[in-house]
Amino acid sequence: MARLNPEKLNVNYSSSFKSGVLSIPRRYTLTHSDSTGDIFLTVGPDYDFKKISKLYTRLMRDEVLAEWQIASDEPSLHVYCHVSGGLIFGGARWRDSIFRSELPLVLEALRYGDRELFIANPELDRASIWIHFQSSNPRYDKIEKWGNMGDFKIGAFKSDTR
Repeated sequence: MARLNPEKLNVNYSSSFKSGVLSIPRRYTLTHSDSTGDIFLTVGPDYDFKKISKLYTRLMRDEVLAEWQIASDEPSLHVYCHVSGGLIFGGARWRDSIFRSELPLVLEALRYGDRELFIANPELDRASIWIHFQSSNPRYDKIEKWGNMGDFKIGAFKSDTR
């Protein structure tokens, strides 16, 4: 069941990017507003450091960063979640729990927000997703496979055959 409300997703492409072309590096910066529920996705060759450099964001560290990588001609999406370490709000166990509960929404937002890429390159739906839970606590510092990009299609886009 889809969790993403596409009306709450705001997508910004770097001016140098074409939406349907897989350019490497291709990176995603995803942030949100706790007060409005809006989700903000930036797609470009670099992470949107301007968006994640404000004091509140630096303390919360609840942004999600992701990038496409290609190894042996196989593309995969690597997603990075800052669970603990440094000056942040909340303990590792609590933050790990929140990231895990919100990751389906995050992955739907990435997939839907960059949907022109998937329409132009349907083979990317078979790409593996690797989640990097980054923590100074070894118990929470993990890398896990979370399925394939096609697992996170939403709504009418699931039936899009272009």
